[in-house]
Amino acid sequence: MKKVPILADRIRKVPSHFSWVDHRLVGDRHIDGCSHAASALYLFLVTVGDAKGLSYYADATISKRLSMDQQVLDEARNNLIRIGLIAWRRPLYQVLALDMGRREILAPRNVMDTPMALSELLNMAREGAS
Repeated sequence: MKKVPILADRIRKVPSHFSWVDHRLVGDRHIDGCSHAASALYLFLVTVGDAKGLSYYADATISKRLSMDQQVLDEARNNLIRIGLIAWRRPLYQVLALDMGRREILAPRNVMDTPMALSELLNMAREGAS
């Protein structure tokens, strides 16, 4: 089937500022482990992150932008951490590379009580690969 744009004057281009959604999010089934709220949070973080996937948005701002209360935001963040899509250490978020494939690399935990350093996340991921 030949693909022809529906709106030829609205073909998207990679913007000069950096942002994208990796097609492996769906292709490798990472998205299958995301709640609706986690998917919305992931899209927000991918959109606002820099080239390394880093962003510093506060909970209050994210909650307002995504129309989520704090409990839903906490659950969404924990969901993304648990399935290995993001790392978080208040106030820093990092959207992680999808190179590891879809797998649960972290046991569920309350990151509000025990922020996780990126080095801890990477060590846990390495141990899980062994």
